[in-house]
Amino acid sequence: MIGEPFFGLASYHVALATIGGGIIIAFWLPRLFSGREPAASWLLILAGLLAFTLMPGMPAALDPRVQSSFWERTSELAVIVALFGTGIRIDRVPRWRRWRPALRLLVLLMPLTIAAVALLGWLAAGMTLAGALLLGAVLAPTDPVLAGDVQVGPPTEGGEHPVRFSLTTEAGLNDGLAFPFVYLALIIAAQGWSPAAWGLEWLARDVVYRIGMGAASGAAVGWVLGKVIFALPRGNVLADTSSGVVALAGVLLCYGLAELAEGYGFIAAFVCGLMLRRSEEGHSFHTKLHSFTEAIEHALTALLLILMGGVIPLLWDELGWKDAAIAIGLIFLIRPLFGFLCLGGTDLRGRDRVLVAFFGVRGIGSIYYLAFASSHAHLTNEGELWAIVTFTILLSTMVHGLTAGAALERTTDG
Repeated sequence: MIGEPFFGLASYHVALATIGGGIIIAFWLPRLFSGREPAASWLLILAGLLAFTLMPGMPAALDPRVQSSFWERTSELAVIVALFGTGIRIDRVPRWRRWRPALRLLVLLMPLTIAAVALLGWLAAGMTLAGALLLGAVLAPTDPVLAGDVQVGPPTEGGEHPVRFSLTTEAGLNDGLAFPFVYLALIIAAQGWSPAAWGLEWLARDVVYRIGMGAASGAAVGWVLGKVIFALPRGNVLADTSSGVVALAGVLLCYGLAELAEGYGFIAAFVCGLMLRRSEEGHSFHTKLHSFTEAIEHALTALLLILMGGVIPLLWDELGWKDAAIAIGLIFLIRPLFGFLCLGGTDLRGRDRVLVAFFGVRGIGSIYYLAFASSHAHLTNEGELWAIVTFTILLSTMVHGLTAGAALERTTDG
């Protein structure tokens, strides 16, 4: 505009350049220094941390304690696309015995993890009961977005090792199964600890109905989508167009319908992908769908991680040593120990059992749950919760990202 300096540095444009440059460097740098490409997730966070530290005022505009809706919606889209893509990855649905490790991780490990983290938050960090329970629910799920390196490969590749299959199915389902505990924390925050008043309603509505409706919605939409893509109309099906945008349209349709029916859309998105994969299982279009969803997932994830790195300096003052100890305890003690014990009696033995127990990657799903809770209730420990979650994600991406490739390659690909 007239009167403005010719080389005025608009913060918005500086932010775009910073985000783009940071993402390129994070993906390029490992190739410069290592023959093996480590996961770029932690590099994206560090790139955001370094870049946005040099931009006064910019991180404050993205403060999750203030702008929770931005983090909620962006992370929500990343998670549902990742869950749909995770379902598409699974080439075959094996016998019941192969599902036992994943069921143990979902039914036993996740509640134990929630309880252990909540107990630490309540007793050690001095959080309210609702805040501690929310922290446990937020950090319990294995992330479907950042856990790609430990999951099965793209469609039609086959060779799904039990370790990768267990981690894939866990990541596909536990985001939705953590939701009842998020709702429980919000109920306690609003009504206090009075199970006699709300316990039955929570169990019937938030556990039984919403889980069942999410699974049913996903199965129904996945079946219909399979017919639309591969069967109708005869001789001119959508699969012949090679248009991967159908994948995004399908997951948005599925998620929206499930949420309108008050089901868990995360469960619906995974089940939809799993059901769609059963249609014309050998068709190359599944690979195109997966590639398209993976590209969207990577783009959204890179954006979220570099922005998360940018807001870390705003949250450092909220992170005490007890809070950091919770994150360290979760990554190195709670998940590995409880995971190893819960997998006893399954087909996983020795090194495989250790790997599944250890690689519980934390990431974008945790951001979504905390942002969702922040937008639906006043959280007494909100700043502390954000500090713990961001530190846990940073720690998880570094520890798991730097070890997953070598550890799983030796076991599953050798």
